[in-house]
Amino acid sequence: MNISSILINHMTEPIGFELKSLRVDFKIEADTDIAVQKKLVISTAEAVVYETDFMAYDNNHFEVPIKLTPRTHYDVEVMIKSSEDIITAQTFFETGKMSEPFNAKWIANKDKSVQNTLFRSAISIDKPVKQARLYMTALGVYETYIDGKKIGKEFLAPGQTAYDEWVQIQTYDVTEAFSSGQHELLISTADGWFKGAYGFIEGVDCIYGDQHRALAEYHIVYEDGTNAIFVTDEGWETTSGQVTKSSIYYGEDRDDTKMISDWQPVILVEADNSVLTDRLSLPLIVKETLDVQDVLQTPAGETVLDFGQNHAGIFRFYNRSPKGTRIFLQVGEILQENNFYNGNLRSARAGFEYISDGVEKWVQPKFTYYGFRYMKVEGLTDIIADDFKADVVYSDMPSTGHITTNNPKVNRLFQNVIWGQKSNFFDVPTDCPQRDERLGWTGDTNVFSNTALFNMDAYAFFRKFLRDVAIEQKLNNGRSPMYAPSFGNPDGGGAIWGDVTTFVPWNSYQATGDASILAEHYDNMKAWVDWIGRNTKTENLWTGCFQFGDWLALDGENPAMPTGKTDEDFIASIYYHYSAHIVAETAKLIGDTNDALAYETLSKNILKAIRDEYISANGKLTIDTQTAYALALQFELVPTEQRQRVTADLIKRLNKDDDHLKTGFIGTPYINQMLSKYGQHKLATKIFLLEDLPSWLYAVNMGATTVWERWNSVEPDGHMNPEGMNSLNHYSIGAIMEWAYKYIVGIRNPQNGYKVFDFAPEFDYRLDSIDAHFDSPYGKIAVAYQIESDDNHTIKLNLSVPFGSTAQVTLPRSENVVVTINGANQIGGPFNLTAGNYSISYIPTENYIEHYSTETTVAEIMADPYLVEQIDAINTENPILGFFKNDTEAVNGGLGKMSLAKVNAILPFITISEENLEMVNQVLESTVILAQR
Repeated sequence: MNISSILINHMTEPIGFELKSLRVDFKIEADTDIAVQKKLVISTAEAVVYETDFMAYDNNHFEVPIKLTPRTHYDVEVMIKSSEDIITAQTFFETGKMSEPFNAKWIANKDKSVQNTLFRSAISIDKPVKQARLYMTALGVYETYIDGKKIGKEFLAPGQTAYDEWVQIQTYDVTEAFSSGQHELLISTADGWFKGAYGFIEGVDCIYGDQHRALAEYHIVYEDGTNAIFVTDEGWETTSGQVTKSSIYYGEDRDDTKMISDWQPVILVEADNSVLTDRLSLPLIVKETLDVQDVLQTPAGETVLDFGQNHAGIFRFYNRSPKGTRIFLQVGEILQENNFYNGNLRSARAGFEYISDGVEKWVQPKFTYYGFRYMKVEGLTDIIADDFKADVVYSDMPSTGHITTNNPKVNRLFQNVIWGQKSNFFDVPTDCPQRDERLGWTGDTNVFSNTALFNMDAYAFFRKFLRDVAIEQKLNNGRSPMYAPSFGNPDGGGAIWGDVTTFVPWNSYQATGDASILAEHYDNMKAWVDWIGRNTKTENLWTGCFQFGDWLALDGENPAMPTGKTDEDFIASIYYHYSAHIVAETAKLIGDTNDALAYETLSKNILKAIRDEYISANGKLTIDTQTAYALALQFELVPTEQRQRVTADLIKRLNKDDDHLKTGFIGTPYINQMLSKYGQHKLATKIFLLEDLPSWLYAVNMGATTVWERWNSVEPDGHMNPEGMNSLNHYSIGAIMEWAYKYIVGIRNPQNGYKVFDFAPEFDYRLDSIDAHFDSPYGKIAVAYQIESDDNHTIKLNLSVPFGSTAQVTLPRSENVVVTINGANQIGGPFNLTAGNYSISYIPTENYIEHYSTETTVAEIMADPYLVEQIDAINTENPILGFFKNDTEAVNGGLGKMSLAKVNAILPFITISEENLEMVNQVLESTVILAQR
């Protein structure tokens, strides 16, 4: 047994973070479940400030009710005592400035037009340093240096916020930088999100200010116990740097031949220090590096580098060029007709112009970032592939989930989903990392949040983003924004987008068991629901407001409208109902019984109004769309006894749509989950594995390495969809991976952060081999299973349950059969497993091999040579499939989507006798489908 990790507010060894609602989580690794006790000790250099007794281990965390002090290092020790031993593990955290006022002054350059403002000073250290910390921030993005060496590993500090409402302070450990002697301090700033052009489509500049500013304090503790503070003040100097133009969409221009000169005294400027807080943003750091996979010479005569993976980050290259050489690099996501293409980036130049100083060195943009796979290179003739690297940058979140199957295309899809999250969890959950947008769209965040919490430990990331959302709510009387920060956009509201305020805190709590995020945002959650109530035109429904509807759905009656066919007020009212429900449940958790009753009553009243308006007494929906049925099941709009009727209606609707999705952002995350939940996992898997439009695997077949904004972002001929809004790195429809974790892998319904969870996989022979894991708050849940190819199609399964967790296991088709668990037999049925590694096997009551059926389409028949041969043998004189052999367009068109019985019934020139049709059906039902042979 050992303690494998300790987290402070879901972070490892955080320094300078805002640490409200202090919580210490830990994980125990053990092969079996034994009784233990836990203890926590927190101390400073002077004293123990918090200590528990050994207490019964009933969860894996401590909520610590102590008052923290500014700029203080706290050591943390967790102790676990069993009957045999006591084990311990240590970590630490350190507070930042908290509410302590700054001694430093805001400094600036009097010339507001400077694109890259440098600030410098010098300090003298005359005795050994024990500890040194830098507390700083800037208006504009910044990097800071001591003696020419960059401090810290992060990019684009202080991050993306509404700077007029919230500016984050960063804390750096600079102890190693200060030896005895003289030291140069340097701060370099650029426009970034503060001053640069930004916002939806091209954006405007100077949204939060028109002048770079910096604020810094260097706190030194000497070995002899004395202290010193060096601050930004009127003694600093300033000038312009070598970056001649920079902004997020534009990219960057840099001239290394430019001499740094003309240093002038800084000016002191006023700023509102009340908006300063310790940071919540996880640092943007290099998480991995991509190499060039291919150097291409395009038909247009361009030199293009292919990094093999669409991503977000900051590239670099090794400069070997003579002084004065102009090198221009520009990026894109896709080639068109084998040529470089960046048309879907709209007004974003996304380039980097560099003027060489003739010095061999690595060169990298500093104050922007890019979303790309391909790079066009101008100004270099002899390209050395190893001279170019793509540093993948995203918020520093650990990976927690992974799924591998027997299907390589599915594996690529899951990689694409994770890459989409990497690319867009960039301080805020952006919608895309490449074009002139990159905004924290709230609807995208909402629908993807559960998938995100499986893939990565995103709790701290969401905590920061919810602060962005809350600030916009405060400015708009409770109304939640379309995206946050809003960069001055006055618009907001709208179902799903606005409901990020309630859903993401609730989903984060469900995933971790940490209710502090609910307590922090409880008032904002209430304010959002109350805003809907004040602005709706219909009591207990949500009508009369702007809505996004089922965004980018394919069933809209007007192709120009991206909102889909599902009634917008129906969708909005459902989310009004469920947001009120979440507030009621949160009120119960925090002990507010009055609010709990009020919002529970509101939620029930809305549900009744929805039923009265949109659902018959027998459970028939008045809206016949895939999304409507999926939402009705997901949010339990009908009583339990009517849900199979709604499921049947969903199946009918899907059959009318050729079992292809018509859903947009809202229906897509739920439809497969509801099919699997209500006994239609086979159909859900069929839809998931489709490869034509619209489908997830279509994009994989088209070479996608991330998830697209549209089902058909790239058309079958390889050309980009001509719609102007077309990102190839959008994560929303990647929410299908939540279904995979919950139903293919089988991990779902967590209680108290996976202290208890359901393990209930749904098997399908088309995905007969699974190897997956999810690193839950209690530890790694590992799942691997195989449907064997023996006569009985035995299920063999390995499951690892972490210490402190209980898995409530339900195995499909195991009723009254022998289930073997680690060599011991028991009769099948639900059972519980605690910590340990388990080898499980059983013979299902019905095997998972699938046969063709009377509903098999002509296209499926024609794709299987063995089946064609068997059907041809029924009537050799007049082959049943002769028409389709002679007309491939019919097979690929609408006729190919019908069964033989259907085309026989409606087409006069296809005449299959009843006797022959019966023999065809016998062949179909006795033949294993091609994919499983």
